This record gives sequence, C-alpha cells and structure tokens, in this order.
Amino acid sequence: MTATTQRQPGPYMLSGLRILDLGTMVAGPVACTLFGDFGADVIKVEVPERGDTVRDLGPFVEGECLYWEVENRNKRSITLNLREKEGQEILYRLVKEADAVVENFRPGTLEKWNCDLETLKKHNPKLIMLRVSGFGQTGPYSERAGYDRIALAFGGLMGITGYPDRPPVRIGTSTADYQTAILGAFSLMMALYNRDVLGGPGQEIDLAMYESVIRFTEVLVPEYDRLGVVRKPRGNKHFAAAPGEHFETSDGRFVILTCSAEAGFQRLCVAMERLDMLEDPRFKTHPLRWQHIDELNNLVGDWIKSLPVPELTAKLDEAKCAYAFILSIDDIMKDPHYQARETIVPVENPRIGPVRMAGVVPRIPGAPQKPIDPAPTIGQHNADVYGDLLGMRESEREQLKQTGII
Repeated sequence: MTATTQRQPGPYMLSGLRILDLGTMVAGPVACTLFGDFGADVIKVEVPERGDTVRDLGPFVEGECLYWEVENRNKRSITLNLREKEGQEILYRLVKEADAVVENFRPGTLEKWNCDLETLKKHNPKLIMLRVSGFGQTGPYSERAGYDRIALAFGGLMGITGYPDRPPVRIGTSTADYQTAILGAFSLMMALYNRDVLGGPGQEIDLAMYESVIRFTEVLVPEYDRLGVVRKPRGNKHFAAAPGEHFETSDGRFVILTCSAEAGFQRLCVAMERLDMLEDPRFKTHPLRWQHIDELNNLVGDWIKSLPVPELTAKLDEAKCAYAFILSIDDIMKDPHYQARETIVPVENPRIGPVRMAGVVPRIPGAPQKPIDPAPTIGQHNADVYGDLLGMRESEREQLKQTGII
C-alpha cells in the first residue's frame, strides 16, 4: 500500500504528502523545503556522519550553519548510505511510504546506486521523481557538474548583467538555484495533481538549472531570433523602464524609480511639477523616452537629488509613483513594512537560540499556517522514521549504525 492510498487529511495545506529529499546543496533541497513550509512531511536523507554539503559552508554560530538553518527548516533528517546495497534496500522500503523523491545528483548517479526511477517504481508504481541537474538528464553536456553561477552563465543571464565596460557580474544570491527550486516545486505539484486528481501515472521530471534561468530572460531569445539583437550589459537601464535608474538622493542613499506605462510617466511629471515634459517631443511616448533615456534620467536624477528625502517621498507617494529605496539588510530588519507584515520571523533553534529568517511565502489568508520547525541535526529523526515508519527494532538500527549504513 503506497502513501497515496494511506494519506490522511491534516491541518495544513500539504498535510499528508511525504517527500524524500535525497538532494544536496540548494536547488533540490529548497524545492522540498517549500513543501515542508506548508505541512508536507519532508524526510531529508543525508550521508552518515558527514551530512549534506551545505552544512559545511557557513556562516556559523556556535558551530551551527546558518545556511543550513534557513534552507532545511521544516524537515526530518535521517542518515542512509545509498552506495551500499543494504542502504538501497532501506530506501526501497521508504519509497513505499512516499509520494515523491527529489534528487539533484549528477545524471547517472542514482542509476549507479540502483535507485533510478524504474527500480524505485517496482516498490511504488505511483512514485514521482523530481530530478534536478545543471544541464539535464540528456544532451551532450548532461554529465557536467552544475552549480548556481554555472547555470547563470550558460543560461544567458550573467552575460547581460553588469556594465558594458566591465566583466559580467554575478547576481548577489543563488538566483539559479532558487529559480530551479521554485520550478521544481511547481512541477512536482503538477505531477501530484495529475496523479491524484486526474488518475495519471507516476512521473519523472527532468529539470535543468540552465533551463530555469533562460526561461526567465524576458525577450532575450525572440529579440535575437527576429531582430538579430545580441543584448549586452546595460548597467541599470532597461528598455521597459524610461525613466529608470538607481538615482542618488540628497542624503547619499539610492532610490529606484521606474516608469513603463504612460500613466506612470504622467504621475511622475505631476510629482516633479514638470507637466511641460508631457509635451516634450523627446518624451511623448515610451519608445521615444527610451531613445532619450540618458537625457530623461539626468532630468529625473537632478530633481531627486535636489530635494530633502522626506519631501521627495511625500511627493512620490502623493503622485502614486513606483519607487523603492535600495535597502541593506540592516535597513530591512528595521523597516516598518517588514515588521507590520512579519516578513522576517524568529525560528527557535534549541542549540543556539532564535534565528531570524524570511518567513513562509506566499501568504494564504484563512489557511492554517504551520509553525516553522528548526532545521534538524544529522540523523535526528532516525528513530522516528526507521522505528515508527518502517518498524525497525532498536537493535536493528544499532547494527545498521555500526556497519555505516545509517
């Protein structure tokens, strides 16, 4: 009997789902964390003693990795050596109790360990497997290792980020990893819906990190295909925002202000008390404003820098302009909007005390919100999973521990 026939309703939106997280680092595991945030039972399978690689990356507080705390919350951790036949046999037993498996090893690794989908489906025919890799399960580069900035480079995003007279610039966080995680969670939900609602089969999902990147590069592909344009880095300028820049304020901070629609530009002219700009032939339409982007940005920039910041924000707010100050993390932690929405929440870690981190998103009013459980220690839930779920006796678990299987 599989997990799909045993599922019991629970208090949270994804209660009753069970995901086996075989992945390491970010993309695969974070896809699972998104499920755990909404109540799914996510069982993190780690290498005995060493654990997931991300545990070693830091930064650390009293020996606890903060990266691990954020990206592996709301999970249970077990240890299991999948390189050994006995460990593989235990995974087969776990698969019978699971809805899905998520992995992000280099293609061919699970096949080498006798844990490919076809083998696992012998133990759970309805199993869904999400396979995340840098370059996909097929193609001439499939066996290459793939990490965040490799996907950003190969997916085309890094080549258009930065300034035209400088080398390409990496985005400040692991964007490719997180885009892949979000698409991974979305694809897993589609497969679950297809199976459980539409009566479809178990499914293998082949998700390449570079494809997660190029999917969100706007018109990069058709712009080249139909117009022959090879987009280059443009700094902070974007063809859909005229005016649009990171403007310096009178107190030395930077504010982002952009206008795309005609109504937005009209509101800005009202805020600036420059209705004459609406009749300026250089600025009559958005395409014309983009042709004269430097002149327009200079006008707006001079106005922004001429005003005390409270007066500036009052004028922009009154005109309902789209803007935001570029915030540091120090600014974020003090910002009243973040505080009012409780966007940052404390998670109580029993070893180092509360750790503040981004809360669960999206918000779903009326749906019970699962409290965030701190990220587990290595093998913290061996007794729960192997004992309660699989029915292993304590003596059996101790023997497996002694032989390095768990």
